[in-house]
Amino acid sequence: MSSSSNRPIISMVAGETSGDMLAARMLSGLRPRLPDALMHGIGGPCMAEYGFVNDWPMDKLSVRGLFEVLVHYREISGIRNQLRQRLLDEKPDVFIGVDAPDFNLDLEIQLKQAGIPTMHYISPSIWAWRGGRIKKIAEAVSHMLVVFPFEEEIYRNAGIPVTYVGHPLAQVIPMEIDMAAARDELGLDKNARVVTILPGSRMSEIKYNTEAFIRTAKILCERDPHLQIVVPMVGEKQRSYYIKLVVDAKLDNVPVLLIDGRSHTAIAAADAVLVASGTASLEVALFKKPMVIAYKMMEASWQILRHMGYQPWIGLPNILAREFLVPEFLQSAARPEAMADAIWQQLSDSALQERLKQRFVDMHHSLLRDTANVSAQAVLQLISAS
Repeated sequence: MSSSSNRPIISMVAGETSGDMLAARMLSGLRPRLPDALMHGIGGPCMAEYGFVNDWPMDKLSVRGLFEVLVHYREISGIRNQLRQRLLDEKPDVFIGVDAPDFNLDLEIQLKQAGIPTMHYISPSIWAWRGGRIKKIAEAVSHMLVVFPFEEEIYRNAGIPVTYVGHPLAQVIPMEIDMAAARDELGLDKNARVVTILPGSRMSEIKYNTEAFIRTAKILCERDPHLQIVVPMVGEKQRSYYIKLVVDAKLDNVPVLLIDGRSHTAIAAADAVLVASGTASLEVALFKKPMVIAYKMMEASWQILRHMGYQPWIGLPNILAREFLVPEFLQSAARPEAMADAIWQQLSDSALQERLKQRFVDMHHSLLRDTANVSAQAVLQLISAS
């Protein structure tokens, strides 16, 4: 081991809530194998449960959109420079970048050049956009861990060592969902139709998605006065911001059950879900729920990003299915009337519900691996080979 005390040192950076959860799954396999290891860097509360030490708060990195990142660039860059210097001095046994490619890849390049083994967990979406990035990845990583089966071949063809570890969510989320228990937990009417709304966990996502999503809920409630709407929030800061946006848009009269956390319970309780694109859309698929995917961002960012895509889908369920299995509404297309119509169809069409459920069951099986142990074993092999 690289530390003078022979205590293993593992440094990690996770940039947002989903990365924290994914990294924690890996740590659940690593910690029993390396009980004395110092594990530190940037992470969240799920990682902390396994003794991970945060050098900086994770929310400093939770910024999305080209122009939004520019606003915070100096602070983010300063954090990366300080962390890099610490790691160059410390020489950990391995550095693991968990998602957050814009932050992690440059850091990984500099660490790898200094002889520190580097691993990246969760492939950047090179199969969706910015495919040229694979050259940078080859320069940055000693080993790549991927969570989708089709990604393995991409990296093998590029000569980058790779391990398919399955998607941790496929193990966390049960194959059979107890909708009645979820509704009991949230105090929902077991006979009413329920729509769960997930506008995103980042502040920027809440900013751009909330009004359109709640206007969609308003239309649905007008069509079915007994409909129940559930909106989970990941934290107090997000909750307060969401409430402000709803009040400012004069939508605070829309009957919504706003809950803290428990997004999985909210999804399990739903008949259909309106979800911002991202990992949450995969969670909804693994809960076997009909969904409509929508996403809005700063217009300037959208004008750049919309020309960079390589495939017609942005939602993970559609990317895995290689077709528009569920509707997607992006930017100006994310109109409340259109989204309400799409959700209403899913609520009303039992054959469609059954068809989607079966496709999502098949998807769930394809993503199942013993992620904690497979990923932990890959880390240990990389350390021992270095």
